[in-house]
Amino acid sequence: MSPLYLISNFVKKVDLEPKVLIVDDEPDILDLLAYNFEKEGYKVYKSNTGQDAVDTAVKVVPDVIFLDVMLPDIDGIEVCELMRRYPSLNNSYIIFLSARGEDYSQVAGYRAGGYDYIVKPVRMRVLIHKVKALLERNIDNTSKSREKVLIDPERYSIQKEGKESIIPKKEFELLSFLMSTPQKVFRREEILASLWGDPKISDRTIDVHVR
Repeated sequence: MSPLYLISNFVKKVDLEPKVLIVDDEPDILDLLAYNFEKEGYKVYKSNTGQDAVDTAVKVVPDVIFLDVMLPDIDGIEVCELMRRYPSLNNSYIIFLSARGEDYSQVAGYRAGGYDYIVKPVRMRVLIHKVKALLERNIDNTSKSREKVLIDPERYSIQKEGKESIIPKKEFELLSFLMSTPQKVFRREEILASLWGDPKISDRTIDVHVR
C-alpha cells in the first residue's frame, strides 16, 4: 500500500438535521418556537436557564441558538459571552430574542458575540426563513472551503493545492491526529496520551507545537 493517504472534506460538515437551541424562561415562547422549528425538520433543544443553556450548548453544539436576554439566573448577554469561550461553539449562530429593544442592549448583545438581535414579538415565518437562508449560506461556504490534503507519513509532508510543506515529526503527528476526526474537540489529555504517552509531560507542550 502506498505510504500516501488522502484526507479530504475535513472541514465541518453541516448536519442533515440542523440543531436549534431555544433559551427562554417563558414556556409559551419555548413551545411556540420548538413547535415551528420541529415542523420544519430541525432538531430542537430547550433551556429555561442560562447555566442549563451553556451546558446544553457545549454538549450538542447547535447550529443556531436563540437566546433571551432576561433569564432567571444569568443575564443572556453573559450567557453569550460564556458560550463564546468554547471553541466548539465558534460556528454556532447566536440570535438574541428579547423584549428589550434599547440600543444599549442590542449593542451589548453584538459585542458579546451575538450574530443578530431580534426584538419580540417574533414574526415566526420571517424568523424561520432567516435561519434557513443563514444555514444554506453556511452550507455553500463550507462546500467551497473544502480542500484535499495529501499526507505522506514517511516524509512528514503535507500537500495542498499542489504545494508541499515538510514539517517536523511531532507537528505532523499532531496535525494528522486532529484531522483524523474533523468534528471532534480533543481534550489535552487525549492528545498527550495518544502522541506522547508520558503523563509527566506538561499539557502546555501541545500549545508550543500548535504555535
